[in-house]
Amino acid sequence: MKKLFYSLMLLFSSLTASADEGMWTLYNLPEGAFKQMQAEGFALPQSKLYSDSDAICRSVVNFGGFCSGVVVSPNGLVFTNHHCGFEAIRSHSTVEHDYMLNGFCAKSYEEELPNEDLFVSFMVSQKDITPVLDSLGFFVLSIDEQEQMINGLEEVENLVVRKEDPTLRAEIKPFFEGNKYFLSVYRDYQDVRLVFSIPKSMGKFGGETDNWMWPRQTCDYSVFRIYVDPETGGPATYSERNVPMHPKTWAKVSLDGYKEGDFAMTMGYPGSTERYRSSYGIQEMRDCEHEPRIKVRGVRQEVMRRHMDADEAVRIKYDSKYAQSSNYWKNAIGMNKCIDSIGIVRMKEAMEDKIQAYQDSTGYLKGKLDFLMLLDLYTKRSAIAKPLTFFLEAFQRGSEVTSRAMRITRKEVKGPKDKPSKRYIEFADNSEEWDEATEKEILVALLQNYRTWVNDEWIPNFYNTIDTKFKGDYQAYVDHLFSKSLIMKKDAKIFFNKKSAQKDLGMQMGYDLIQLISNIREQYTSITENIELQERYLCAAKLRMEEEMPHYSDANFTMRLSYGQIGGYSIGGYDSGYYTTAESMVEKMKQGDEATADQGKYNVEYFAEPIMKDLLSVKDFGRYTDKTTGKLQLCFLTNNDITGGNSGSPMFNGKGELIGLAFDGNWDSLSADIFFDTKLARCIGVDIRYVVYMMDKWGKADRLIKEISAK
Repeated sequence: MKKLFYSLMLLFSSLTASADEGMWTLYNLPEGAFKQMQAEGFALPQSKLYSDSDAICRSVVNFGGFCSGVVVSPNGLVFTNHHCGFEAIRSHSTVEHDYMLNGFCAKSYEEELPNEDLFVSFMVSQKDITPVLDSLGFFVLSIDEQEQMINGLEEVENLVVRKEDPTLRAEIKPFFEGNKYFLSVYRDYQDVRLVFSIPKSMGKFGGETDNWMWPRQTCDYSVFRIYVDPETGGPATYSERNVPMHPKTWAKVSLDGYKEGDFAMTMGYPGSTERYRSSYGIQEMRDCEHEPRIKVRGVRQEVMRRHMDADEAVRIKYDSKYAQSSNYWKNAIGMNKCIDSIGIVRMKEAMEDKIQAYQDSTGYLKGKLDFLMLLDLYTKRSAIAKPLTFFLEAFQRGSEVTSRAMRITRKEVKGPKDKPSKRYIEFADNSEEWDEATEKEILVALLQNYRTWVNDEWIPNFYNTIDTKFKGDYQAYVDHLFSKSLIMKKDAKIFFNKKSAQKDLGMQMGYDLIQLISNIREQYTSITENIELQERYLCAAKLRMEEEMPHYSDANFTMRLSYGQIGGYSIGGYDSGYYTTAESMVEKMKQGDEATADQGKYNVEYFAEPIMKDLLSVKDFGRYTDKTTGKLQLCFLTNNDITGGNSGSPMFNGKGELIGLAFDGNWDSLSADIFFDTKLARCIGVDIRYVVYMMDKWGKADRLIKEISAK
């Protein structure tokens, strides 16, 4: 009877699972997934995804370690999102030449702008090394011992691949909660230059109002170029001698458009999902990660926003910081709402009941997977996880002062080793990246906010100094730090062994913060190892129970593909539609016109330069016009499975042609890190015709248009 029950359960799971859900590794794409891709309209052989020399994946890049991108020309031109290029664009911006605000278009190779520390990576190969690890006794080791073994194997693999090709890099990462490990080989290119950027009003059109929302009209793209060594044609650090890369293959840009129901595929580097996480883990995420993040970032962002609105120079310094902070602030708000509205905790609990029954029936992982132990472990860790998040958000990511203070023990020590009193540390001048008045107000607000939300045991010792020496006056304490502390002095050498340095309030703050976070992390880590082991067992049990079904691993910033179809969604009688047009953006632009402020419709995030309104108000968009609708289509929806890190991911049609760039999800996709809602979750892409149109008509980028050969 039990066998029949589990057979029916597996059948039911197979019938109800979404064919289009999943972030699939390419080298071992399940046959069932590929057949479904074919059924939905993918017209190329499977070898064109990964194994062929001109496979689609050969044009896809990891952009900067935090986004995705795609090579679109024989001269190494790369498309990614505007928000992915945000910091690079900001770094070149000044009040006199504000490329962030006004956009940028290089008219020649010589005008293309280099970017320190920016890189792109191509995945060369990937394979499962789990059997090798198993033969070495990996899975009976402690987490620390496992980490040591992985680090050692990575070193060996890097020696092997670099002997073959010194430009290669090997990386070993866990999959399926650590039940499997894959070896990926990459080639990194370090000379990446800014070529084209749309004005901020277009690249970030809608701002926080439209973030994670539909409908969208955001022209979210920027253009870079890979440069290489002129002699080897391979990766090289920046040099004026370097030349544009000539890749073996690149994505073909299609202006043919799409229609509802057409096949769509994304390929990129999704950062992190936790869909195998237990119900206890989801509750901890909601209450101990997202909730504190919301409470702290909201305070910090309010201060930044006021100062940015008041001063152009401040805006340039904080544009990127604000965008990064607010994106995940709003994400946390949406995630928590989705967790509760969808009932994800209850769904997880129901699955865990099934797994428990399966374990009782089969004996699989009996004595290892223990749900009562998992509950007890999470109960203990959650009491630490919440103050830990408050700490990280308030201090480690909070302000320039606290960030510096927490780095004092990690700075390179300079001076003679045999003379302790002559040894010192110093901070590089980064004054172009922050504003004193803004940072002061941020720090005051965060110090007060932190004390509001945590118990006394999590309060660092320097708060006693605020209470006694400064009589509880946070402003006076902060003013003193900025005027007297060596950690805030330009070009200051901090002789940390001298009494004067030890009395420095900034140094004292640093030592106090470091001591506290060390204590918190020690407690956190002591529990985490056992939690991770139980979560690994839980994932293994689910995979075994559903072994007749294909499974994909959680995202971990390795290359993945997701597939599906173009189309909208329906909720509460609302039909979303699946694309937006130029007319809809013009209507929003009217709300960005100060002339309508007296009507109560003014929204500065819908402001755009008059030229943009003119360009989107023409009657004929020429070859960029959609053949079916007769409109210039701006953004579109698919049911592709994406998450953070997918920003800039190329979106391909069934012929492997580029039709757009993924840049966001709708509000109902915010649960996707832990649960993919097949009915409502949607990927938002910027239409490649919109991209090329703006390059053409606004940028007058004739050389780039010719280079990409859009057809």
